Amino acid sequence: MRAFIPALVALLIPLPLAARDIAGQFDYYVLALSWQPSWCSSTGDARDAKECDVGTGRDFSVHGLWPQYERGWPDYCQTRERDPSRRESQAMADVMGSGGLAWHQWQKHGRCSGLSAADYFQATRDALDAITIPAVFDDLARDIAVPPAVIEEAFIEVNPDLTRDAITVACRDDVLTEVRICLTRDLQPRDCAPDARRDCSRRSVLMESVR
Repeated sequence: MRAFIPALVALLIPLPLAARDIAGQFDYYVLALSWQPSWCSSTGDARDAKECDVGTGRDFSVHGLWPQYERGWPDYCQTRERDPSRRESQAMADVMGSGGLAWHQWQKHGRCSGLSAADYFQATRDALDAITIPAVFDDLARDIAVPPAVIEEAFIEVNPDLTRDAITVACRDDVLTEVRICLTRDLQPRDCAPDARRDCSRRSVLMESVR
């Protein structure tokens, strides 16, 4: 009986540290592109975020580059890489909107890439450069309601290597929030795993005009 109790207790103890998310061990990336006007209306305006000022001209901006498993994703991994400086984080504001977001994305996702902060930020830029944003969304002058499938088609038209399973459109209620694109570890388009393939189910979503 005494031998049985320790064995039972061992089964009830949480998995050891070795079973946690490990930096550098993942299968592919998701590049998340936020529709900036939507974020500003829902969150940024209340924070008086500078990236939401009229005249900034921001349409899609990088929310993050997220390491993924074929099922699920790692986050807040332990890494021996140092955290980015404030200057390094702030330098990402041109593509991410703010240094604060860049810092948060490093903490939650970048640490899991196995890269240094500098290399993770460069990979984020390279991922963005690998994707062409449809010109029709540049400087959108008025609010429009558009089916999510049309947004996908616009991206696929100018990025022929994308398939429908490589891109998803995310929404909150009837408002476009993000376009997410799946990329290999070498930043080439690939199909998303099933759990990252959930599209917005609305007939149409609001794309607010660019400020």
